[in-house]
Amino acid sequence: MRKAAFFLLVVALFGLASGSDLYATSLAGVTLPDTAQAGGTTLTLNGLGLRTKYLVKVYVAGLYLVQKSSDPDAIIKADAPKRIVMQFVRGVSKNQIVDAFDESFNDNSPDAKRTMKADMERFLDALEPVKEGDQLIFTYVPGVGMTFAIDGKDKLTIAGPAFGQMLFSVWLGPKPPTANLKKGLLGQ
Repeated sequence: MRKAAFFLLVVALFGLASGSDLYATSLAGVTLPDTAQAGGTTLTLNGLGLRTKYLVKVYVAGLYLVQKSSDPDAIIKADAPKRIVMQFVRGVSKNQIVDAFDESFNDNSPDAKRTMKADMERFLDALEPVKEGDQLIFTYVPGVGMTFAIDGKDKLTIAGPAFGQMLFSVWLGPKPPTANLKKGLLGQ
């Protein structure tokens, strides 16, 4: 009994010492790293939020920034590295993902949607169906633009800051998928 308790204590202490720098917090069974690299810059996890639809958990999103912030407008407009990671907790079809982004673009940046139609179509075409555990990663780096990756594999880069601002408005704009998702990303 003592050996088992001692072993568990050692394992717990080792886990805390080695893992405390690597992971931030968990939400709905998803744990994201507390830092990420973007364009040679270390980003810090600003917050986690859960996207639900009709009481069904869809994905956990993590927002990474150079410096923590709870100001959605400043985050959207900042010409600084930033990232959104969506980790799915259930499978979603390509049509469902495309429809959700299209609706969010209409709700949060209708003017930008009209002026960036070609870029938006390229983005929507690059989306794929996802299964539980898959990650969609959106990284903005000044001078490069917005890069979209699925499970770490780059799919598309759209140059300039405008598309990145439109994309980040999906979660941080006036009509996010859910208010709790936005609050979580803002660390509130």
